[in-house]
Amino acid sequence: PSPATWLTACLSSLPYRNVYPSAGVLFVHVLEREYFKGEFPPYPKAGDASNDPITFNTNLKGYPDRPGWLRYIQRSSHSDGVLYGSPTAEHVGKPTVIEITAYNRRTFETARHNLVINIMSTEEFPLPYQAEFYIKNMNVEEMLASEVLGDFLGAVKNVWQPERLNAINITSALDRGGRVPLPINDMKEGVYVMVGADVQFSSCLREVETPQNQLRCSQEMEPLISCDKKFRAQFHIDWCKISLVDITKVVPVYRERLVPGTGVLPDVGEYNPPSEMLRSRDYFTDFLVTLAVPSAVALVLFTILGYSMCCRREGVIQLVHHSSIQKSTKELRGMSKNREISWPLSTLPVFHPVSGEVVPPLHPDNYETTSMPLMQTQTNLQNQVQIPQQQPSGTYVFFFL
Repeated sequence: PSPATWLTACLSSLPYRNVYPSAGVLFVHVLEREYFKGEFPPYPKAGDASNDPITFNTNLKGYPDRPGWLRYIQRSSHSDGVLYGSPTAEHVGKPTVIEITAYNRRTFETARHNLVINIMSTEEFPLPYQAEFYIKNMNVEEMLASEVLGDFLGAVKNVWQPERLNAINITSALDRGGRVPLPINDMKEGVYVMVGADVQFSSCLREVETPQNQLRCSQEMEPLISCDKKFRAQFHIDWCKISLVDITKVVPVYRERLVPGTGVLPDVGEYNPPSEMLRSRDYFTDFLVTLAVPSAVALVLFTILGYSMCCRREGVIQLVHHSSIQKSTKELRGMSKNREISWPLSTLPVFHPVSGEVVPPLHPDNYETTSMPLMQTQTNLQNQVQIPQQQPSGTYVFFFL
């Protein structure tokens, strides 16, 4: 059956619309909430303003997603949805059926419509000179409004002066890797707008390519563009991100298209296995070489090391030093365990220089020597003994040991 007959058969049970965009020209279709409100029951109370929250889901008929050239955006459930994109010449003559499903978030009911996109060819496509502008103070749904887009094209036409000027494509900055703006009223996500014309770029647009402006852009400074004032009233353009392309000078790259086969291997005759009379190979020699060479190298190195350590004077000295270090270490460890050392002088009995009285030692015999500090401090008040010493003046001076 012909495409028209097929479309009539598949759309006979559902309401549908036909649209006829041109290839290479921006296509915009608004999904109006008012249009779908008639598909849902009204409010229970008569006279209430119907403000149902409605969202949309769009997909290519028979597939879970839309075509690659078609995008969709809806900012909230109380705003209209927008389908937009730029079809190319390869889509000409191929009707595209988009299923539109509207969801009523109040009643949880759905309504489904079909949108038939018939892409038409145009002699004006492609326009040879294309310029892409980055507008910082716009969101994509604001730019898609017909009056806003018309004002922007009027400003571009004023500084370019072409005979034909068309909007080719609109892309949100978020689709180009941009960041979500802060939740402030005057912060926008930004939008890229590509336009095409039939004449060379104007001198104003060429000003962004001057060395002075390129230097200012590299230093993150705003370039000086003479025609910026014609946009500034409504559109804030980032002139450092403008792109000028002359497609007549672009060298096309042709790639060979792969032709898929039938999936059946070609008939090249019967399978001929190897002969059973093949000569067997002996791997014993390879095995010996694999083990003998590393073993011989290891044996030579071990012999050289043993001769250096055991037969030469330097090696013997190193072994003696190593043995003495081990012996000293073992002796120190044994002394640290036993702690069998002589008493220090401070623990011997002390005689009074005048009376001859024997003063007991600082520590008793049963004192734990392993916990005895090496240096006596004044904190051991319970073990200190005051030893009087006679001075010529008749007074006594007490020494704290």
